[in-house]
Formats: sequence, C-alpha cells, structure tokens
Amino acid sequence: MVRLWKRALVPARLQRAVRGWFDSRYISRADHRQDIKDALWEVQTLGREVTALRAEVDRLRAQVAKAEPDQARVRRWDDAHRLAGETAAAMEHVLQNEVLLWQAVDRRSGDGPSVNASRASAFSTFSADGSSASSPLVSGPPADAPAGRTPSTSLERPCRSAG
Repeated sequence: MVRLWKRALVPARLQRAVRGWFDSRYISRADHRQDIKDALWEVQTLGREVTALRAEVDRLRAQVAKAEPDQARVRRWDDAHRLAGETAAAMEHVLQNEVLLWQAVDRRSGDGPSVNASRASAFSTFSADGSSASSPLVSGPPADAPAGRTPSTSLERPCRSAG
C-alpha cells in the first residue's frame, strides 16, 4: 500500500521504518512532560536541602561566635607572654653575669684562655635567625668600654605592654 506522504509516494513499509527511527531518536510529548515534572521535583528538593544547609551554617557560625575567648582571658595570656619574655631576658642577663664572673676568676687565677673558651662555649646563645652565636659578653667587655661597667646586650628585646 502506497500513500502520499509530504508530496512523495512512500511505501508503507518504509514509512513504518522511518517513524520507528524517529520514535527511537526523539522522545514523545508525554515523556517530555514527565521529564520536566521530575526535574521540577528535583529542583524543589534541592531548594529544601539548601535551606536546611543555610540554617546549619548559621547555627555553626553562632556556635563559633560563642567560642571566642573573652577579653579578660586574652589579657591574661598577653600578661603571661610578657612575663615569660621578661623572665627569659632576666635569665639571659644572669647567665651573662655568671660568665663575666668566671672570666674574672680565670683572669685572677691565671688559668689561661683554654678554660675561658670552654666556659664561653657552654654559655653560647642563639640569634634571631636560629644560628648559634656566642654572647657578646663571653669574650669580655670591649677594650674601649669604661672600667666597671657592663655593656648592654642586643639580646634584650622590648616586650609588648598589656595595655
């Protein structure tokens, strides 16, 4: 049976084959509507999940805001840090004075530089870059320093005030 199809004579068998090919290649309107409904349902579900996640983020942000330390605790930490720095500077000064004392004892007793050098290496300090450097006071005061005065060191650093 031959029909007129788009102004051309096409046998029914070929017509069925072409329609089958188009049907397999393209979706029907009903299937397309169902796909749109499914996509809309997924968008609405994702919208609800995003809303729930935003609420969770707000709850966590509020929890983090509560966890910040109060100002009194921060001041105590700053004071402890300042006191630790001052203690370290004082201990460094004490150790430098002890080195000077032993150097004076060595000069009086005439032991020579070998004992002095071993004590100097025992009291070496670390510089800011982490390398080992001897204390400026280990070798004694500079030749142009006034007698009876202890030169100041560059190891003492000003501490941050508690404010």
